[in-house]
Formats: sequence, C-alpha cells, structure tokens
Amino acid sequence: MNTSTSTITRAVPVAPSTGALRPLGVDQVAITGGVWGRRQEVNGTATLAHIEHWLEREGWLANFDRAAAGTLPEGRRGREFSDSEVYKYLEAVAWELGRRSDAALEARFRAVVARVAAAQEPDGYVNTRFGRGGQEPRWSNLEWGHELYCIGHLCQAAVARARTAPGADDGLVEIARHAADLVCEVFGPGGDERICGHAEIEVGLAELGRALGEPRYVEQARLFVDRHGAGTLADHEWGRSYYQDDEPLREAAALRGHAVRANYLASGAADVAVESGDSGLLAALDGQWSRTLERRTYVTGGQGSHHQDEAFGDDWELPADRAYSETCAGIASIMFSWRLLLAEGDVRYADLIERTLFNVVETSPSAEGTAFYYANTLHQRVPGEAADPDVVSPRAHSSLRAPWFDVSCCPPNTARTFASLGAYLATTDASGVQLHQYAPAIVRAALDDGREVAFDVATEYPRDGLVRVTVTEASDSPWRLSLRVPAWVDGAARLVVRPAGGELEQVMEAAPGMVSIERAFAPGDVVELALPVTPRFVRPDPRVDAVRGCVVVERGPEVFALESVDLAGTPLEASDFADLRVDPSVGPRAVGDAGVEVEAVDERRGERAAVPLVRYHEWAERGPSTMRVWVPVVGA
Repeated sequence: MNTSTSTITRAVPVAPSTGALRPLGVDQVAITGGVWGRRQEVNGTATLAHIEHWLEREGWLANFDRAAAGTLPEGRRGREFSDSEVYKYLEAVAWELGRRSDAALEARFRAVVARVAAAQEPDGYVNTRFGRGGQEPRWSNLEWGHELYCIGHLCQAAVARARTAPGADDGLVEIARHAADLVCEVFGPGGDERICGHAEIEVGLAELGRALGEPRYVEQARLFVDRHGAGTLADHEWGRSYYQDDEPLREAAALRGHAVRANYLASGAADVAVESGDSGLLAALDGQWSRTLERRTYVTGGQGSHHQDEAFGDDWELPADRAYSETCAGIASIMFSWRLLLAEGDVRYADLIERTLFNVVETSPSAEGTAFYYANTLHQRVPGEAADPDVVSPRAHSSLRAPWFDVSCCPPNTARTFASLGAYLATTDASGVQLHQYAPAIVRAALDDGREVAFDVATEYPRDGLVRVTVTEASDSPWRLSLRVPAWVDGAARLVVRPAGGELEQVMEAAPGMVSIERAFAPGDVVELALPVTPRFVRPDPRVDAVRGCVVVERGPEVFALESVDLAGTPLEASDFADLRVDPSVGPRAVGDAGVEVEAVDERRGERAAVPLVRYHEWAERGPSTMRVWVPVVGA
C-alpha cells in the first residue's frame, strides 16, 4: 500500500497522520447544490435551531446551569447520556460555522459553550448525572452511565472547533483538553482498567490527540481499545457482546452487539491502528468490516436487526419487518468506513458510505428537517400514526418521523453529519485528487509538491448519472484525477475528456472501481463520467431467509420502496397490500423525474397494474402508509 503523511491541518472530522489517502475539508470542498446541498441548507437553517429548541425545552441544557449553581440533582432532566446530545449539537454548529459564516449562530454556539464551561469541575470532570451530593459517585456505573461516552462526544465537538476556527477564544477546546487529561489520569497505566459500556471515548480521544498534537490521548484510546474483551464490565442478560466486552477486538470475526457501539469502537480502533502502525489490528478490522457488509448489513446499508438490544443479529439474520437499522448506527458505519478508506484507499468503503448516506442517513430527517426516524424499518405492515409535533416520542416506537425522542441521539447525529459532509467527498494522494461521492461542488486542493488544484463539479446525481468536472486552475505538470465508478454499475460506465484547447477528446470505458485521467490540466478542461442509472431488480442472498423469493428495486445508489399511497387510482387500489407481487419478467422502468415503476400483481384478485415506487428515503412524506422494500415475486 502506498502511504503518505501530512502535517497540514484541514477542517476535517478525521485527520490521520498517515494512510493511502488524505481527506479534503469543508474549507476545501463546498457543496453547492443537489441532494446534499439542499440537505445542508435545511440542516443549517432549520434543523440546528430545532435541536437547540428541544435541548432547551427538555431541560438538557439547563442541567449544566444547575450543575454550575450547585443545585443538582434536584431538577435534572433527561437520560444519563443527555449531556452528549449537547456536545453533538455543538459539533454540528462548529462544522456549520466552518462552512459558512453566521454571526448569530456563532453567538448561540458561544453561549452554549459558556454554560458547559461553568459546569466543569476544577479537576476537569464534567457530567450532570454523576459525582455530586445526592448523585451516584463518578465512574460508579461504567456499564450504563455513559460518562466516558459523553466525554468522547465533547472531544469530537472540540475537534470540530479546533479545525474550523483555530485559536478561537470560546473555550471549548480547553474544556475538552481538561476532561481528557482527567480521563488519562484516572484510566491510564496503573489506574482504573475498565472500559465504558458505550464506546465513543476511543474515537474522541484519538482524534483530539491528532488535533492537538497530544500523543497521550491517542495512547489512552489504544488502552481502551485493547481492554475490550477483558470482561471488566458486569455481565447482563444480553451478554457482554452488547458492549463488545466478550472477546478482544482483534479476535472478532464480525461486528457484533449494539450496532452503534460496535461501529464507534471500530472507528476508534482504526484511528489507533493507523497512528500506532498496527497492521494486524487494521487487518482484523478490515475482515470484520467485510463480513459485516456481506452478512449483517441491510440492502439500504442499515445495520442492526434486533430491537431489544439495538444489535447486530447472526450472519444472514436480516428480517425486513424487524429491521432496527438505527440512524446512528448508519452514521457510525460511515465513520468506520471512511477511516478504512483513508487508510487503505479501497473504493469498497466509499460504496458502502454512499449506500448508507442515501438510504439511511437521508431517510431519517423529514424534508423540513424537523422530524426524524430513530429506527428505519424496511417493511411497514400497518399505517403509522402521525407524531404530535409538540410531544417527545419513545425512540423506536414512532411509526412516522417524530420531532424529538426521550433518547434523542439521532437528530444531532444527523446534524453533525450533514454539516461536515463536504469533508467526505474527496481526498488527495501523492498523484492527485480522488472524488468518492458526487454532488455539485467547488473543490480546491493542494498536492504534495505544493501545486494548487481547482475544479468544479456539476451533476444532478443520482437523479442523473452524468458527473461533469471542469478544471479551473492551470497546471504546468500532470496530475491525476480519479473518479469512483460505484459497485452497483451494471455494464460499463464511460469517461470522456474534452480538452479546452480543442484537442481530440478521449473516451474510455470504466468498470466499477476507480477510473483515472492524468494530464497537465488547463482551465476549461472537462472530464465527464457517465454512469448508467437504469432501474434494476436486485435479488437477496438466498441465505437471508426472511426475504427469499423477493426483489428490491434500485436506481443508482438509491433503494426504492412500494408504498400503499401509490396504489390509489390503479386497479390495485382495493387490494390488500400484503397480496401484491412483482412480475420479474417485466423489468422496472424509469419514469418522470428519475422515478421508477414496476408491474405489480394481485394474484388473489387477478389484477395487475404499473405502480410507481418511491425512493426509500422519501417514504412516509405523504402521510401514514404501508411500505415494503423487499417485494415478493409472482409465484413466490
């Protein structure tokens, strides 16, 4: 593997010191439109304010005020991990301020940071649930208390601020540093050898160590990673696998237990492996990622098939109607995949990131950005009930998107992901620039030798398969532009180079993987990648019992679903939704604005009709409905 090192600080969530690829930050990649541009706009103008409103209304912000005033535990509200939602909100705002200036948002950010700072103890401890008179002692319930988990999210918020506003005087970085120092003191060599029941401190410490140039934090992250599997936490009814304390991480065959915890731990372990040069650990993680993708991941990219413990099931245990597929698990999966992509450069990781972004992360928030799915089922058997926009919902019980949850990790998690999304689109290496995700964007990068590279991306992807890159900066010597051809491409994609100087254009076929063009680009040079986004049927692995005899429709990276509201006005309107079948002899057809329709059959009534499908991430936007992603075929 070719590796490169860099000491340049970029506005990125992940900045490994070495690896196959180096990420470009939100200060280098600006999304300008399309699906992700619209989502970033909604996130910045509606979702962040919505989250702050609920944090205030539910008293989770006020918990810090009570801590500062010395009145806790009286009046404390929220679950034991509610502090972490404040930190995720701060991280989201920091990334948003990193991509656009907003004086009012900056003021709100500083006001929240000040409330957190006032609650921090002199030795660095900060938590509103433990450690004061009338509360449980510090570190007394690491299985369920989430103290270290909360500090991990505090660290990630500080990383976002340090990289988007270096030298800012709001104090967030100092708060996180003080807390991290305490963690190293208490849990370092010769200290408390337990782990946190919810992994997160590992990834938070590792990245804070990178951001602040403090190897002690990375080493503490390594200690936590290596302690998993030692059985330091109490066993419980779901077993120690729930919090990955059942076997050493490097001996595991696949991700297991609570899906969010497993992916957060794997992300932190990838950071540790890269920084310590631990190729054995990195290889183990790669093997776990591969098996998890093959056998424990839904067609949407979602992960977690158990509601009871929000956990992975066994291999091939992927029931559509019982899919938990927590939004946060999808985000954590992206975090893990991105780290492996940077370390190894393999496009498989970018393929899963794309699938998960379009079919899990984009599914959770409503179009308005003010209601969310916590879990993402692939089969809704009965119409859901509209959530009261003024009422907190039980987390997994909402059958339609809800404004807030008693466990509300998903709204701020989606917010921080969308705000930082520009940093997941492109990378550089010694030879040039790689585009992994497609959106209208402005890209500005510096190569290893100091040359500036600049180009614009124009595309309607995934509504259209054409991606056009126009070079805007001259180069005296060749550099390589690489574009990902997704694994879903059926048949060859095509790359066309149209030089600005009137030279003969180049045309080449491109199979799934990376396709590259190397030249001394001139301003006005155009590189076009044409991807065939024809709708297609996809059949499940026959070892997935729950959906045997079914098909799913995909178009580009998007999964489509059959939704009951689309039967209105067709001969199938009176049919029982459960009786519908797809005729696989009639292929899915593209209609209208990149829509899709299939030939649906009610075998009991003898009726058939062409029925439109909805993009899975848009389902339930038109009110209560029944829905299914995997649809049985005729005769099954």
